[in-house]
Parts: sequence; structure tokens; C-alpha cells
Amino acid sequence: MNLKGRSLLSLTDLSYEEIHHILDTAGHLKMLKKAGQPHQWLSGKTLGMIFEKPSTRTRVSFEVGMWQLGGYALYLNPNDLQLGRGETIADTARVLSRFVDGIMARTYAHKTLEDLARYCTIPVINGLSDYEHPCQILGDLLTIQEKKGDLHGLKLAYVGDGNNVAHSLIFGAVLVGMDIAIAVPEGYEPLEQVLELAAGLPSPRKCSVQVVGDPAEAAQGADALYTDVWTSMGQEKEKQERLEAFSGFQMNDLLVQKAKKDVIVLHCLPAHRGEEITDSVMDGPRSVVWDQAENRLHIQKAIMALTM
Repeated sequence: MNLKGRSLLSLTDLSYEEIHHILDTAGHLKMLKKAGQPHQWLSGKTLGMIFEKPSTRTRVSFEVGMWQLGGYALYLNPNDLQLGRGETIADTARVLSRFVDGIMARTYAHKTLEDLARYCTIPVINGLSDYEHPCQILGDLLTIQEKKGDLHGLKLAYVGDGNNVAHSLIFGAVLVGMDIAIAVPEGYEPLEQVLELAAGLPSPRKCSVQVVGDPAEAAQGADALYTDVWTSMGQEKEKQERLEAFSGFQMNDLLVQKAKKDVIVLHCLPAHRGEEITDSVMDGPRSVVWDQAENRLHIQKAIMALTM
């Protein structure tokens, strides 16, 4: 299965087989790293990393991952590029395509990624946009697969904002054959176009995609529970309004008890402890948050290795 030269802007760019190829490759790379075996599959390659938004996990995992693969990662913030001084995305893409072998971009607008990919002659990887977070969800799928043995037929419940993470979770769940329930307050639902697109995606089974207003209803019978911050970067002015709207949507012990006894709890981080998740859940026996965070490294190494 050849992903070489392909961009990854959305999980909808991938098929069921391609997702599992990435997951299998990530598992193999993880095994090699744990065994201390060299795996310099990208020796001599360079990744350009464009950051419009600051990051902990995205930057560190891509930069360290590229180094472990034998390549070099170049960090570029808006002050390092001419984009902020009027150079077009098209011209930036054409120039960077002559210098580096791949680009990872973490942007505010998804259109920026689409424009980069349109004019680049090298792979462009979505490190996060306002529409999707595909690398995060591929790492999440790897984590769920490791803990549950298989993804097929599982139920995932997401409680929180219908944001970019929720969008990618919906796409990812359908593509691998998982049921998903999204619990959100009124006015914070996932985009209708995401639900419509998900309904038409190929899937190995008939999946249930629900959007409900009751977290307990979503959690009922769930194999995995997932949450994210209520106030994302750039939404700070809405914080008080969001705290009020999401007050009944906390991932706490009572909600965890509504799910299956062997449920696992995920959070894409950073976490605002005491808001969307309690300490007792985040640090409790059902939490796989730290394995989930580590798997960002392995999944992104797989994506880079397969596309570059």
C-alpha cells in the first residue's frame, strides 16, 4: 500500500485499509523504539514545520519523531516566514517544496492547509486546523486498539465541544467501523456538513453516529470515553459563557460509571483539570491519557515515514 507523496489533511483522505496500514506501521515503529533498534527510515530528509499556533505535543512529537527517523525537522513560526509580510501561500508552498521533503502545518484556518497542499509538490500533513485534527485521532485509534485488541464494533462516547477533535473522531470512527455518540450542549454541535460527509463514508459495518444533549445517554454502554477542553485556543473571550454552557458535561466518576466496567478514558490534552475532567478520572485506573499522548509520537512517525 503506497502513501508516498500523499498529503494528509483530513481522515477522509484515507480508506479503512490505509488507516490500518498507518496503525500497523506505528505499532512496528513503537516496537523498534522500545527495543532500542535503529529505524532511520528518513535519513537525509527534512520536514518543515509551520506553526501559526503554539504547541507542546505536536511540535515535540514531530520534531523528536523526525530525529528518531534519521531526518531533520525545521521549526517555522509566523515570524520566520514571509507569509506575515504579504507573500502568498502559493509562493511559500512553491519555495518550500524546493527546500524540504514534507511540511507539517498547524494553522488556524483549514483553508490555509488546503492552499498549501494545492501548490506544494511535497506531502502536507495537518498538525491541527479549525476543522480537523487527524494525527491526534490516528494516535487515539492506535491507543484504543492497543487496549481493546480491535476497533470493529466498539462504542466511543465523546463529551464536550463539537470542535475539530470531534469532527475527526466522527470520521475516524465511521472509517474503522466504530459507533460514536457525541454529547454536546445546544449550540455547540459538530458542523452539519461533517455529519453529512460521515454518513456517506465507506465503512466495514453500519455505524451509529449520534449527537445527543445528555452525557449519560452518550456514555451508556461505551467502550471508550473521550473529552477535550471546553475553551480552545482563540476562544478565551468566550470562557465564562462556555463554562456555564458545559457545566453538566464534565468527565467525572459518576459519568464513567455509566459506561462499561472496562471503559477507557481519553483526553487529547492539554487538560483544564476541574473543568472538563476531574483529577480522579484523569489520574484514575480507567485513564489511558498518558499512553494516548505517547502514541502521538509513534503515529506521526508512521505518517511521515509512509508519506515522505
